[in-house]
Amino acid sequence: MDKTLTIKERIMAFLDRSNIKKIDFYSTTGIEASNFKGKNKTSQPGSDMLVKILTLYPQLSAEWLLTGRGSMIKDSNIPIAQQATNSHDGIPLIPFSAMAGALTGENSVLEYECERYIVPAFNGADFLISVKGNSMTPTYISGDIVACQRVPMASLFFQWNKPYVLDTAQGALIKRIKPGHDKQHILIVSDNEQYDPFELPYSEIYAVALVIGIIRLE
Repeated sequence: MDKTLTIKERIMAFLDRSNIKKIDFYSTTGIEASNFKGKNKTSQPGSDMLVKILTLYPQLSAEWLLTGRGSMIKDSNIPIAQQATNSHDGIPLIPFSAMAGALTGENSVLEYECERYIVPAFNGADFLISVKGNSMTPTYISGDIVACQRVPMASLFFQWNKPYVLDTAQGALIKRIKPGHDKQHILIVSDNEQYDPFELPYSEIYAVALVIGIIRLE
């Protein structure tokens, strides 16, 4: 976990990972948005603010928030996946090397000798995959298992600033998506600030899946 982030940056990372809209966070906590803008973004939050956040979001680890150590989410609050006993039940855990096929829904990949897991919290997921590398830290760290839902290419629509799995001309990517400079491009953004964003033309996107959550294997 990256310990160089400020506490307020960790709060923003937690909101991203938990799919909590900032406007909802400000409304729920009563904290002003200005606390997370400009010079205020680097200032230390007061103890009252921290207590309020940790009380309202009990799944958030206090140790991680204050020090950057350990996991962002308390293990007890991460949905647990139970291994399926029937080879036709559950969601397949796809090897990273086979991710392109999983995105397109190829039966040969989904019927590959994959372990399958039952995750009640993510019934809409099409497949599970393990995160590789550190480009998406602190939101996702290498080894995290994420649940993904395929997005039809015929009616491709991105929810800006959401994390997606993409099959592209550059290979498979797990990144956050933002608008590009025109309607023919998207901006590929890593949560790790050490990785520069870059644009990708729609023509080089072969398949897409939305990351809908993170799980823990039983």
